Amino acid sequence: MLTRSEIRSYLTAKGGAQEELFAEARRLREEHFGPTVILRGVIEITNVCRVNCDYCPMRRDNMRENDRYFMSSDDILERAREIRDAGIDIILLQGGETPRNLATIEHAIPRIRELFDGRVEILLNLGNMRRGQYERLRNLGATSYILKHETSDPRLHEAVRHESLDERLRCMRDLLDLGYRVGTGLISSLPGQTLESIVDDIELAETLGVHMCSVAPFVPAPNTPLQLEPAGSNELALNTIAVLRLHRPQMLIPSVSALEKTSTGGQSRGLAAGANVMTVNFTGDIDRQRYLIYGKDRFVVKKRYAEDLAQASGLRIRGSVFLGPDARDGVRVGASKGRRDLA
Repeated sequence: MLTRSEIRSYLTAKGGAQEELFAEARRLREEHFGPTVILRGVIEITNVCRVNCDYCPMRRDNMRENDRYFMSSDDILERAREIRDAGIDIILLQGGETPRNLATIEHAIPRIRELFDGRVEILLNLGNMRRGQYERLRNLGATSYILKHETSDPRLHEAVRHESLDERLRCMRDLLDLGYRVGTGLISSLPGQTLESIVDDIELAETLGVHMCSVAPFVPAPNTPLQLEPAGSNELALNTIAVLRLHRPQMLIPSVSALEKTSTGGQSRGLAAGANVMTVNFTGDIDRQRYLIYGKDRFVVKKRYAEDLAQASGLRIRGSVFLGPDARDGVRVGASKGRRDLA
């Protein structure tokens, strides 16, 4: 594991030092996963949210003016079938945080498992819930859950999300205790964030023992209180990805679409920095236009683009690492062989 001093130094790496950092991150990725990138298929099931995050156009205060939608269980199954036919075995059900989704999700999960004959990772990204709700979804067949902490600074978290960081962390611990594979994530360059706070973010992922962590540069989205703030630094986000790989080599780390929106070629550089996951969008055209995660002009990842990017990066596509030995390409996930110093 890295020391706090090493993390701070790597986060600000430039030029040759950054190239060495990325090379070591790629080496560790290949050591633990082989030359592979994992594809997920995302279905964005609703744009309605009860939370009022200052960086998100789907925030509660915008709800009445947004063109709202809720997908039905049948709609979700149709999209899941497209994901299966595309050869992807990870279904990510993502949406705004609202209790109205729960019954639909409960109905959809067993149907998705049947569609895949049980050989599917069902990954949810639906926000804070009560422990009993998480447990019910787990019993129905959900296997993984993403719950991004966004920032580990309690004051900044409260200021931009208007929610308690402690409650977010309580949910993550419940998910881990219930046997989920859990992912968290942070926004780098979030207005008001310090470099020391990002060090805390990286150490939080280690302390929690999560299986996945994403890094997204801040995107100033329209119709939000932060819309006039400068866009986040891709270089800081990329360095954070690489540091996460060095700090937790066995972790799944996506190269997110926000990297591409902020800078052309950003997702390719995310893979160069040690990321090993990409998310392909399978939401229908109409609903995708209404899912305003970064505004209407967000960058949307399609399967051919992801395949071409992987090939250009010298990586091959693979499926879930959580579905058992016959789905793991012979790679021992979670093995820890240490790292080489970059000095």
